[in-house]
Amino acid sequence: MTFASSLSDAQPVPFWLEDPGKPAALPALTGDEKTDLLVVGGGYSGLWTALLAKERDPRRDVVLVEGREVGWAASGRNGGFCAASLTHGLANGLARWPEDMARLEEFGARNLDAIEAAVARYGIDCDFERTGEIDVATEPYQLDELRTLHEEAGRLGFGGLELLDRDAVRAEVDSPTFLGGLWDREGVAMLHPARLAWGLKRACLGLGVRIYENTRALELSPAGAGTAVRTPYGRVFARRVALGTNVFPSLVRRIRPYTVPVYDYALMTEPLSSAQRESVGWHNRQGLGDSANQFHYFRITGDGRILWGGYDAVYPYGGKVSAEMDHRPETYLKLAGQFFACFPQLEGLRFTHAWGGAIDTCSRFSAFFGAAHGGRVAYAAGYTGLGVGATRFGAEVMLDLLAGERTERTELTMVRKKPLPFPPEPVAWAGIGLTKWSLARADARGGRRNLWLRTMDRLGLGFDS
Repeated sequence: MTFASSLSDAQPVPFWLEDPGKPAALPALTGDEKTDLLVVGGGYSGLWTALLAKERDPRRDVVLVEGREVGWAASGRNGGFCAASLTHGLANGLARWPEDMARLEEFGARNLDAIEAAVARYGIDCDFERTGEIDVATEPYQLDELRTLHEEAGRLGFGGLELLDRDAVRAEVDSPTFLGGLWDREGVAMLHPARLAWGLKRACLGLGVRIYENTRALELSPAGAGTAVRTPYGRVFARRVALGTNVFPSLVRRIRPYTVPVYDYALMTEPLSSAQRESVGWHNRQGLGDSANQFHYFRITGDGRILWGGYDAVYPYGGKVSAEMDHRPETYLKLAGQFFACFPQLEGLRFTHAWGGAIDTCSRFSAFFGAAHGGRVAYAAGYTGLGVGATRFGAEVMLDLLAGERTERTELTMVRKKPLPFPPEPVAWAGIGLTKWSLARADARGGRRNLWLRTMDRLGLGFDS
């Protein structure tokens, strides 16, 4: 079987969004509304903000507007890795905020526990499994890096990480390409991403949040002591506004240079037979990711399929988000070949779905936060593909900022300071292109980083798959 033939039946739609439990869209906003809090965006960021706002104060009136349907974008297209990390991994956090890392790890662990508790409290059927994740090494230099990270985590008292040698990692998930791994046993859960979004939608409605779908927020302007947001068929007048728009252009224009869209792609296989399952093992159902700069993420679903994604990270010139970029056959073919290189024992398996979508990234790889319009508007963005869990923390930060409260969260350096913005075009295009070329070259040369990457490291900038 050629790699191309494995894709012959693949439907160009996100697997998760085809779920029969998908709720019907709610009506659009027509006319004007008044509210205490307007939340813009119906992905995880906006949904958590609306839910937590009502949990903090049940009397608070909350409206949420979504430009299309709840969970249709990154929140319904991702791999379903719900990580405790707020910093896009321990190594990235230690490089940027070593003095705050103990508190950031504690906040992250508490945040993941709170997500698990909310899933149970609101009866959200999203296949939540606290399986952990294994970072696997497929090259000797990667094994050395994982060993160093494990030793550093031990010195700092960050537990829960288990270093696996070749035999140990292959006993968990069997691939001839695996040389070892680092298993974070407690810090990652696997889930069905779209069902999480739909469950949060139901929970918000149950607490009295008014949700309007197919209602795009077009413009934000002052209105007396509050803020007005214009939509196609009306306006919302709000005392406070929380922006959870992430990859889409912010209503606060000065924030736009801090993020760029990157397109990520994934494949989903048909369900594995019992013999195929035995050939790979995977009895503990962990998420996995390899340790290259251009990395893959992969996991097993509730019905026994394998999701395989990552590697290519495609930046569109000018940073334009377009549905035309949601599919990229050349990337699907590349991913299929890499899948069978990882799992040659699964030759003959076919892919049923192939899709892509945009995520927002920033120059420090993890979210940034802030307030505008005299503290009446708050925003969080830049999650860089690790927003399934971290968006709940971002929602807490936005609510703290809107309340004008100094909290443990708002005192964090990560919250108080922003990343460096991206330069205008064509410099951004050239810089990102050179960085991607350099990262691929480093993967091919035993991890050795060239002068460009070393310079980016010193400046605290980054870009990967």
